[in-house]
Order: sequence, then structure tokens, then C-alpha cells
Amino acid sequence: MIILDRLFIGGLGFVLDKIAQAVDSELNDPSRLREELLAAQMQLELGEIDEREFAKIERALFQRLREMRARQETPEEGRTRVTGAEVVSHREDD
Repeated sequence: MIILDRLFIGGLGFVLDKIAQAVDSELNDPSRLREELLAAQMQLELGEIDEREFAKIERALFQRLREMRARQETPEEGRTRVTGAEVVSHREDD
């Protein structure tokens, strides 16, 4: 029974690690933000959104890009890490 529990926990840890990697790559992928900006530009050109809505989307995307770059520049201890089923978060006060 203990062996099965260890296998289950090990498998669960593996799955959670893969999910954490996928989330991290999604959050830290600037090409994804560029694609969203391109899609917004297409919507603007097609008349699906107006200039004001495009500007709002553009500001939000650039803000996310700045945040992404700031996360990449901060040391590892300032990041949230997911290890197995344990979540460790360190936040430094400004």
C-alpha cells in the first residue's frame, strides 16, 4: 500500500510540475502577447473595435509585457515556485 501511495504522489507531483511549466511558459511568452496585439490590430482594421478599445487593449498588453520582463529580471527568490503539490511564494516588499 505504501508503494502505491508513493507512486501516486510521485505521479501527481509529475503532473503538477508539467502544469506549472505550462503556466510559466504561457505567462512568460512575449510572442503570445504579440499575437494578441496583432489580433487586436486586425479587429481595428476590420471595424470590429474602435480606436478607444484598441488603445485600451494595447495598454493592457504592453503592461503585461513590462511585468513579464520585470519578472524575468528579478532573482529566482522573488518568484513563485511550484514543486510537486507544494506552492512556495516569496514576495519582497517594495
